[in-house]
Amino acid sequence: MSTPSASVIFGRTHAPNEPWLAKAQPEAALQPDLPIVDTYVHFWHRGEHRYFLEDYGRDVAASGHNVVAIVAVECAAMYRTSGPKHLMCVGETEFQIGMAAMAESGKYTPVALDTAIVAYADLMLGERVREVLEAQQEAANGRLRGIKQTAKWDASAAVRGAMGPGQPGLCLEPAFGKGLDCVAAMGLTLDVSVFHPQIPDVVTLARAHPDASIGLIHTGSPVGHDSYAGQEAQVHATWLAGMKELAKCPNVYVKLGGLLTNLGNFDFTQADAPPTSQFLAALWRPYIEPCIELFGAERCMVECNFPVDKAGYHYGTVWNMFKRITQGCSAHEQGMIFSGTARRVYRLDDQAQFGHLPVRTKTQ
Repeated sequence: MSTPSASVIFGRTHAPNEPWLAKAQPEAALQPDLPIVDTYVHFWHRGEHRYFLEDYGRDVAASGHNVVAIVAVECAAMYRTSGPKHLMCVGETEFQIGMAAMAESGKYTPVALDTAIVAYADLMLGERVREVLEAQQEAANGRLRGIKQTAKWDASAAVRGAMGPGQPGLCLEPAFGKGLDCVAAMGLTLDVSVFHPQIPDVVTLARAHPDASIGLIHTGSPVGHDSYAGQEAQVHATWLAGMKELAKCPNVYVKLGGLLTNLGNFDFTQADAPPTSQFLAALWRPYIEPCIELFGAERCMVECNFPVDKAGYHYGTVWNMFKRITQGCSAHEQGMIFSGTARRVYRLDDQAQFGHLPVRTKTQ
C-alpha cells in the first residue's frame, strides 16, 4: 500500500483512528478545575463518521478538564433539503438546537454543557443577508452569537481544499462588507477563516468596519504543507508580520488552536502514537505564544477544533498543551484565555439573551 503524499494527508478532515489513539501515553489533566469555554466544536455526520453531542461529551468526560460551555460552529452539516437555497443553512442551526436540548436533558452526556451557536450566512448577499440572519436568529432560540465565513484561498488546489469560496479576496468584496455591516448591526460576531497569506485581507476588513467584532479562527491557519513545505521560517515570518498588523485592530480577537491539518508539522498518519501535550506545546508554541503577546489575554480564546483535530490526539491533550504554554501567565490572564474572553465576546452570561442557565463550573 502506497504512503499518501503530504498534499493528501493535510488540509482536509480525517475520521479518527481509534486504535491508534488508544496508543497515547495517559496524561492527567493539568489544573483540572480551571473553567474552559471551548470555542470551536463541530457536530456532523459525514460519510461513516458521526460526531454528535454524546460523542463530544464522552471526550470531555474522559479528559478530566473542566469544560463548562461550548461554541458550536457551523460546518455545512444537516442543511435543509428543500426551500429557498439561501435558507437551507438554517437546518444546521435547527440541528444544533437539538444537540443543545440533548445536553440539557442530561441523558446523552455526563457533562453539563451550555451551548452558543455560530451559524452560516452568505455575506456575499450583501444587505439581503439580513433575511438569513433573522431566520438563523429565530431558529437558534436565543443562542445565536455569530456567523462564520470561510474565505480561504490558495493557488494550489491541494491547499485550498473543497470548502473555500472559489475566489481570492472574498473579504475585500463590497458585498461582503455590506453583509458584515448587517451582522454587526444585529449584535453578532464574525468568525473568519483564512490562510496566513490572507491575514492582510482581514486587517483591511477590520479597519473598514471598526464597529464589527471579528474573530480570526485557527490562529490564522499558517500553512506548512504542499507548496509551503520546507519553508517553515518564511511561513512563520509572513504569518507573524500579518498578526502584528492585525493586533493593531482593537475589534479583532483570535481563536488559538486548530493548527493540526494546515500547519502540518506533525504527521499523524505516520507517527507510532499520538503526541503528548508537551510535544504538541513545543510544535505550536511559536504560533500560540506570539498571539497572546500581541493581542493580550483579553483578545485570545482557546478552541479544540474537534472532531477535526481528533485525527491527531485526544481531547485532553490539547487543553494540557494550552496550559503548558500559558503556565507563565497570571491567574487573570489564564482565566481570560480559557473562558473570560469567550464569555464576553459571545455574551455567555447574558441570560436574557441566552435564554437558559448561566455557565456552570464543577463546583456549582
